[in-house]
Amino acid sequence: MTERPRAGLGRVLDDLGTTLLDLVCGDPEKADAIGGVVIHDPLDEPVLPRQALVLGVGVHDGAETARLLTELGAAGAAALVVRAPAPCDAAVTAAAQRAGVALLALTRGASWAQLASLLRSLLAEGDVGEVGAQTLGGMPSGDLFALANAVAALLDAPVTIEDRSSRVLAFSGRQDEADPSRVETILGRQVPERLTRMLEDRGVFRSLYRSDQPVEVDPVGSDEFNLPRVAIAVRAGDEILGSIWAAVHAPLSAERTQALCDAAKLVALHMLRQRAGADVERRLRADLVGTVLEGGPGAAEALDRLGLADQAGVVLALAAPDRSPSQEPASAALHARHTAERQRLADAFAMHLSAVHPRAAAALIGDVAYGILPVARHQHDAEERAARVGADFLKRIGERRKPLIGIGPAAPDGTALARSRGGADRALRVLRAKAGTRHVARMADVHVEALLLELGDLAAQRGDRPTGPLARLLAYDREHDSCLVETVRAWLNAFGDVAAAATAMYVHQNTFRYRLRRVTEVGDIDLSDPDARFALMLQLRMLPRQESPGATAPLAEDASPAAPA
Repeated sequence: MTERPRAGLGRVLDDLGTTLLDLVCGDPEKADAIGGVVIHDPLDEPVLPRQALVLGVGVHDGAETARLLTELGAAGAAALVVRAPAPCDAAVTAAAQRAGVALLALTRGASWAQLASLLRSLLAEGDVGEVGAQTLGGMPSGDLFALANAVAALLDAPVTIEDRSSRVLAFSGRQDEADPSRVETILGRQVPERLTRMLEDRGVFRSLYRSDQPVEVDPVGSDEFNLPRVAIAVRAGDEILGSIWAAVHAPLSAERTQALCDAAKLVALHMLRQRAGADVERRLRADLVGTVLEGGPGAAEALDRLGLADQAGVVLALAAPDRSPSQEPASAALHARHTAERQRLADAFAMHLSAVHPRAAAALIGDVAYGILPVARHQHDAEERAARVGADFLKRIGERRKPLIGIGPAAPDGTALARSRGGADRALRVLRAKAGTRHVARMADVHVEALLLELGDLAAQRGDRPTGPLARLLAYDREHDSCLVETVRAWLNAFGDVAAAATAMYVHQNTFRYRLRRVTEVGDIDLSDPDARFALMLQLRMLPRQESPGATAPLAEDASPAAPA
């Protein structure tokens, strides 16, 4: 184990500079560790983690840039990236110096999405887990950018590391020394399709994957591809993981050829470590999120490892609606499919939350996916914002899978996240118990319903049974196969409106009035007494539907007011 600090702004410029990013003004050494990548949105200002790298998409004007630099300085951001050519007048330079925020320019033709992906790849190492990262061959484990730079130094040539689909996983510096096709590949983070087809037609990939030695690729004679390439496949046993490509001016010497062969073996170890680390990181993140939400002595350390120690937050709980017994998995294969579906849904939920806030954490615990969404301290609409985030997620995944999302109360700091989780669980339980059109609910919206469910739990735990008028009505319904309980339930739900209650039960109004008289006689209850009505309503709310004899029986229309109840 060796300690490796998280990537700073200097490391970002070392790896992506001269190809994607240029330093316009400011001191990159002030930011020792980038806290996350955030896209600036003037209509919905995001919550910034400490030392954030802000992507100023659509920011062009000098005055707007200076104003944004000042705001980011007050928020503790590290740098602002705008599209080249960046404004660099005296006002912008002075604002950057006062704010302590560096201004970077993204080269024209480069995609914001690709830049965000590359930055997050650089900053991902060390986000979760031990402070000390493992090393392989003297390189931080899984750090392909550092490895690409090391290979480039050995070969004295710019290098890319690509997967089997010719997507660029990492690249070294000095890419400006290569030809235009290499620069286009770096900007798009993918070998252009026309070049891939050309290499396939020349049999380059066939030779590359059949040999464990470097393959020389001659230039095609065009201005865009005028430097030779040397490529070698990256293997793990019989499996092809990807390849290393170097743009060279002359054939490699025997020593450099051997260095490239040795480097391919080391790259394979790092790629395997990355692939295995994804599952390990998921399990570790689930453990950390679970520890935070449980509270207790280990919560503080887990918060620190998740980067949430100094953050206020809201907990979201996501789960599928409760299945009826007929919908339960009937086989092990079907159960496995449902489990995989839950994990995919949880992964999509985690990705959605991380797009909203780079420090958001999510994990599947049991059959519930919990998300922790950081918010600004003293933000009055934190729960409403979390509800909007949940509703946006449900819109994105479509109607086929419609899970439910409970929103807990806002937690002023990490130590209160356990209470927020409890509120999210209670809200989710109400949504599961009351199947309907509502799929997202804050705890504040369903507080009374949650209390009623918990009161029912308490009564069931004690073994309490309905008493008084309701007990007499239930006994009468069981003995005579009648529906007096459903009659009084419909009347109370309709606030005493006989016409509406009769319509709800599909009976004639005269029949309903007769049944209501039978309710007062059999139950020995005065329905004009507000206390009696409240007691009956409370007992009915706590009464499971299946305990009501007439709940599931079809209700026929009675023509005569004198028909038996």
